[in-house]
Amino acid sequence: MPMDGGRESPNERSPNGSETTKNCRDLESLMSSCYPITLKFVDICYRVKLESKSSGSTHCGVRGFLGGPTRKDRTTSTPEERTILNGITGMVSPGEILAILGPSGSGKSTLLNALAGRVHGPGFTGTVLDNGQKRNKSVQRRTGYVTQDDVLYPHLTVRETLVFCSLLRLPDSLSKNEKIRVAQSVITELGLCKCENTIIGNSFIRGVSGGERKRVSIGHEMLLNPSLLLLDEPTSGLDSTGAHRLVSALESLAQKGKTIVTSMHQPSSRVYQMFDSVLLLSEGRCIYYGKASDAMDYFGSIGFSSSFHVNPADFLVDLANGVFQTDGTSETDKPNLKQTLISSYNNLLAPKVKAACLDTSPIMTNGVKTKMAFESHGSKSPNKESRRSIYSSSNSGWFNQFTILLQRSLKERRHESFNSLKVFQVIIAAVLAGGMWWHSDIRDIQDRLGLLFFIAIFWGVLPAYNSVFTFPQERAIFMKERSSGMYTLSSYFMARSVGDIPMELILPMVFTTIAYWMTGLKPELGAFLSTLAVLLGYVLVAQGLGLALGAIIMDAKQASTVATVTMLAFVLTGGFYVHKIPACMAWIKYTSITFYCYKLLIYIQYGEGHSIWFLLGCSQGSNRYSLSCRFVEEDLEGQIHPIVNIGILIIMFVGYRLIAYTALRRIKV
Repeated sequence: MPMDGGRESPNERSPNGSETTKNCRDLESLMSSCYPITLKFVDICYRVKLESKSSGSTHCGVRGFLGGPTRKDRTTSTPEERTILNGITGMVSPGEILAILGPSGSGKSTLLNALAGRVHGPGFTGTVLDNGQKRNKSVQRRTGYVTQDDVLYPHLTVRETLVFCSLLRLPDSLSKNEKIRVAQSVITELGLCKCENTIIGNSFIRGVSGGERKRVSIGHEMLLNPSLLLLDEPTSGLDSTGAHRLVSALESLAQKGKTIVTSMHQPSSRVYQMFDSVLLLSEGRCIYYGKASDAMDYFGSIGFSSSFHVNPADFLVDLANGVFQTDGTSETDKPNLKQTLISSYNNLLAPKVKAACLDTSPIMTNGVKTKMAFESHGSKSPNKESRRSIYSSSNSGWFNQFTILLQRSLKERRHESFNSLKVFQVIIAAVLAGGMWWHSDIRDIQDRLGLLFFIAIFWGVLPAYNSVFTFPQERAIFMKERSSGMYTLSSYFMARSVGDIPMELILPMVFTTIAYWMTGLKPELGAFLSTLAVLLGYVLVAQGLGLALGAIIMDAKQASTVATVTMLAFVLTGGFYVHKIPACMAWIKYTSITFYCYKLLIYIQYGEGHSIWFLLGCSQGSNRYSLSCRFVEEDLEGQIHPIVNIGILIIMFVGYRLIAYTALRRIKV
């Protein structure tokens, strides 16, 4: 896939040069324009039910509103309510940054989720208004939400990450080159040009810095040119300089007319000065909402002023924690400090805030009305034309999604499938097998059967165990992208399945090519190709088993444990270790993928086995009927026809993937 940043050849420019220039100008105009959104939230409350056991029991759990207590619960428990948010009111205008501050557990993330429309149910009450109206789908599409955790593919570069996201999220009304130019403009806007060709990385792979990774996450949402941008603790894990650079980038976005709401744990004084408004939470209640520059004066007016120079954010968070320091070292004992702060806010500020939020007159932003502020930025007013921008149309079609996801999967998976350790593992296993069974004699039937069963074990366990981690590891990315409507589940699953085929089959081909000729198996090209075909199909079936287990369990540790136990059962009933399986466990043999692969490999090498019996003199009436003869007879007797074996493996190949797809469908996003 060419990622040339939208550069066009002279042949493309010459016939339609003026049209291309016009399209570029239109694209730049759409990216620079912003439909202004004034966000208001009034009396936001959120409660969850707790379940307290009756006397004599010390266990208590959380039960949501949707699931009531059972008949047994009603007699042994008394449900209680816990308030997460209690009457939070405020607003933020275009061109402003509203910072939600407070200690851990104060309700910052819950409030952001409520503003993003992600909190529902009977426990949620209150009103969220966009430009004085309840949120609709049009405004929802213009809202970007950046979670606290950076959910990105580690092996893709910054540019690849944003280009793939742009190709998936932007509608088909834009050409491919236009989508790439949108991604490039976001890279430039967020100051990522220096690292655009650096991989994202993670805790195990060195990549971009934490601040750059966070800006890439913001870039995901910026591709759709959102008017409202919500960020959950974007500076978490960053040093003071990185946090300042990140908030500076947010400030530049706000200056272009975007409405920004962010939660922060404890910003530095430099970062605090960039906030227009501050909302301070303490145990789900508001103790201050207003201009960031007026916060210290307000608390001083109610008797909580600092006698020494202090970072305003530190001072506010201390108060929210119920701590008040006067000299910088000792804490002043203030009984019921939090309650005092809540009462003062409810009496002094809350009525003014609610009146301002319920006021329908034009909102003042830094002394200038919203409409005038946006005209100075060259943005469009909220008329019908801006509502019908290209960003409100549907995104890519199914086949386009499949193609892009397949390209992304191949780029990301090549590092995982062909890392040096995995290649080393396969080559060493092939060489060891070749050395142990070096040019084995055809009459050494027990050794030959051991070799075939080893191959079946190795290429059953390895792909199954590797693929069981696929969906649990990608769950966060999958849920994030699906919730934003980037693609359908079917296009994702098909791209993942098709993309895995070349990745999973190359190493088995290398293994077979090395081990087959070293071990001296049947020296015929047809036999070699048949062995290779059976082994490649078997690998895909084993991989499907791992995908199904991972999709059902969706927990990496639990899924790997279940996969280990499952493959152990398949290996033990595979037909080599035990021939006379107890009747109560015999059914496991017919579900074992190892059993069918092993029988096919035997058939390729020995056919029906009669020639081997004749070669060894295996006859019940002869003196040469030995343990070796009995071993051969027990392995070859009752052979399932190879066509039946192949048919069962095909059914397993399809069936396991259908199970995985069905399991993914039940995940709510």
